[in-house]
Amino acid sequence: MIKFIWYLYFLIKSVLFHVNILLNITHVIDDDRVKEVISLLKPVRIQSDLIRIGGGGDGGYLIPDDLDGIEYCFSPGVSTYAPFEIELEKHGIRSFLADYSVERAPTGLEKAEFIKKFITSRENETSSTLKKWIDDSIGNNYEGDMILQMDIEGYEYEVLLETSISYIKKFRIIVIEFHGLHGMFDKLQLGFIEHIFKKITSEFNVVHLHPNNFAPALCTESIEVPDIMEITFLRKDREIKESGILKYPHALDRRCSSYRRDFPLPGCWHED
Repeated sequence: MIKFIWYLYFLIKSVLFHVNILLNITHVIDDDRVKEVISLLKPVRIQSDLIRIGGGGDGGYLIPDDLDGIEYCFSPGVSTYAPFEIELEKHGIRSFLADYSVERAPTGLEKAEFIKKFITSRENETSSTLKKWIDDSIGNNYEGDMILQMDIEGYEYEVLLETSISYIKKFRIIVIEFHGLHGMFDKLQLGFIEHIFKKITSEFNVVHLHPNNFAPALCTESIEVPDIMEITFLRKDREIKESGILKYPHALDRRCSSYRRDFPLPGCWHED
């Protein structure tokens, strides 16, 4: 029943979107403006291969095979299992986890540290900022590299807005599941989304994108925008390749939801 309700929600959302385009009754904008923002996320080729950490399905992500020297992973948003963090432990990387909606870290982690708080843009009894969480966990003078893996159901935007780029740069690799990307078709939301993407891509290259098939893409005549997208970033001081062709889907991509049809990354997100 829950699966049906979510499917119905996204179906209604898609229908209303296309009605808005036909009747021009909202702040829907033209495709070229949306393409400008999409261009910020065009992936690049890197010297190291991509590897899959966390197994198949939801909870597994493609990241660069560039883990040497990384000691810590910060992972806001905790589920009942943690395949990504469990596999990182095998690489000698200790994880810090945070989520107010659960009581403890998932089983299977031996060295992880958990706090019962949401990571947001505020400090209170139930929430912490990313900066304070890092400082409380490892101190504010740590100079090594880290990984950020963030899936916090839409709060990623306010976290990235609140966190200074100097703190975001502490991470060598960042994997974020962005929600609500259908908002790129709305003038009021696109500017905010663009600001966030410009901020992070000022210091990071996109090295992989993967649509979450839980929600369908919204389509116009020339573009498709998935509502939920897993995006992997690599800090710009790491080596990239200047030329070459990126193929999507990647051989290691897997469906996030096993009960829904998968769809590949639309060409407008990676083709020149």
